[in-house]
Amino acid sequence: MLTYKNRLRALVLPEYGRNIQNMVDHCLTIDDRDERTRCARSIVDAMSILLPPGGTDHAAYRRKLWDQLAIMSGFELDVDLPFELLARETLAGAPAPVSHGTHRITRRRYGALIEQAVAIAAEMPEGEERTVLSIRLADHMKKTLMATQPEGVDDIRVFSDLYDISEGRIHLDPADVRLHDFRIIAPPTRKKRKK
Repeated sequence: MLTYKNRLRALVLPEYGRNIQNMVDHCLTIDDRDERTRCARSIVDAMSILLPPGGTDHAAYRRKLWDQLAIMSGFELDVDLPFELLARETLAGAPAPVSHGTHRITRRRYGALIEQAVAIAAEMPEGEERTVLSIRLADHMKKTLMATQPEGVDDIRVFSDLYDISEGRIHLDPADVRLHDFRIIAPPTRKKRKK
């Protein structure tokens, strides 16, 4: 009679499949240590065929395979190894939390990169280069704003946001500077034409 997968024991490392797990389970039942070691080496060779190495560090790759064999055996495999096996305690704890940036975005619609670019422009000395960069940033801010809010985008609002983001260090006068007029182009329809 056919045994369904949901009736079988869950795989420890599913990337190697049920057959490798069955080989590991069989290796645990072998009484002779030399025979068990030969069996473990053949399992590692089969694992290397299933997932070939991606880099040039072959020794680290072989160590990874032996560590994964230990994990699949539940750390119960007693064989002669060329190096120390991975300890069970290394996998027992939770991983360290990932630290996220502490920078708070004041205008989320523009994003963090625009705020960083505005900060760089604000630190620049007064001159033509800073003015050109500020106008380009304002153009990009207007384009981004039009993508999120198509109606009601004017230059004065963008200049005000630029002034706020730069903490008053960049001031563009609407009488002197005119931003590019962007048009919203409707996305193409995906309807097929009749022939």
